[in-house]
Amino acid sequence: MATVTTATVRPGIADRLSQMIRLPTVSAELEERGSGPFEDFVALIAELYPLTHEKLRLERHTDFGLLFRWAGRGGASDGPLVLMAHYDVVPVDESDAWTHPPFDGVIADGSVHGRGALDDKGPLIVVLEAVENLLADGFVPARDVYLSFGGNEETYGRAAEEIARVLRERGIVPWLVVDEGGAVVDAPLPFVPGRAAMIGVGEKGVMTLRLSARGEGGHASAPPSLTAVRRIARAVDRLGPATFRPHASTAIRRMLTQLAAQTPGPARHLLRLLGSAPLLTARLFAALGGEPAALVRTTVAPTMQSGGTAANVLPSQASATVNLRIALGETTRQTVFRVRRRIRDPLVAVEVVEASEPSPESPTDNAQFALLAEALEVSHPGVPAVPYVMMAATDSRHLHRFSPAVYRFAPLDMSNAQRASIHGVDESVEIAALERGERFHRALLERLQCASTRRCAPRSVTEQGEDLG
Repeated sequence: MATVTTATVRPGIADRLSQMIRLPTVSAELEERGSGPFEDFVALIAELYPLTHEKLRLERHTDFGLLFRWAGRGGASDGPLVLMAHYDVVPVDESDAWTHPPFDGVIADGSVHGRGALDDKGPLIVVLEAVENLLADGFVPARDVYLSFGGNEETYGRAAEEIARVLRERGIVPWLVVDEGGAVVDAPLPFVPGRAAMIGVGEKGVMTLRLSARGEGGHASAPPSLTAVRRIARAVDRLGPATFRPHASTAIRRMLTQLAAQTPGPARHLLRLLGSAPLLTARLFAALGGEPAALVRTTVAPTMQSGGTAANVLPSQASATVNLRIALGETTRQTVFRVRRRIRDPLVAVEVVEASEPSPESPTDNAQFALLAEALEVSHPGVPAVPYVMMAATDSRHLHRFSPAVYRFAPLDMSNAQRASIHGVDESVEIAALERGERFHRALLERLQCASTRRCAPRSVTEQGEDLG
């Protein structure tokens, strides 16, 4: 029989998140702000979650990695559950007009507002809430549970990389890893009605390239036909959307097949067709552009350009920075080769600044994915678990190199506007969504034993209420 807890979310979850948001843990501005906000954050969660700090063992890895271990009832050979999140946030453009100041943590209109509400302090806090509530009930998980929190995910994630290295060195292979990623969304595709919990079963690789060229400097009144700036501009122009061929991965085909089941009318047949015809899917999604195109191909985004010292002086050198998100099934080496071939200019140097391979794909026919679906039935009854490919990078990519079941899902309801606010303006999360997120993680932890024995049927919140009544 599964454990059924009667605990409710502790009053003040919104206030606790507000306190977290008020600490400007901006990893990209570490030199300007110092490490004070990060240390204050570590002290704050110790204050807000005393049982977690009393009962779980905390290790610090690098200056920004927090690894809590919650000893379970299982044997040492049982792989643990790893719940991941990060507590650093991206910078705020001071010229942007926020409805509420980004680091004030304003609570208004049933929501908590501020930078990090969704990415990623909201998903972090619902993990801590669930653990603290279960500890208050005297609960012990069926297997070890690790909480892995990084403070520099937005700047590549060296803390998580070190945590992954330590776990691997100790011979610890996680049975299940859950990190940020997808969410509970409305209309996951334009013609698909209803809600779906989009669970990332893999994530694209990341690569940053610097293109550079030299040329003859001099006065701008007599320019040569091809200056350093024009050479770089031509190279960037050649790296258009069609640089990489589209390809529909297994995860995309699974997503389409699953969404077909909840789609009425002719759209259902279209989704089934696309799910069984990868070439057609790849071409159609590529033609749609935007997010659909990003799902099926490596993307190329020029992000920075530099060159020159004055308006009337020809620069002797120029450069551009290009960010690529590498599709599943491709490699960083293939990507660099393709870029050089498209540029077709030996005088443009291509330098790899940083690179991370695409992750493997996690299966959806295993006990781990079934456990996620069962926890969803508790927190979001009737919302199906749908696999997809994560286009952004997460800390979990470091664990996916050796852990076979890694999923990227924040159990929060997000509208299209809220998703657009991530790394943007007016980021916010509904308090009710935080409460459902806590229920998801509590159910996930409670049902670990069921996932091992496969003896427990899914139980919704309504069913639990009937039992208790």
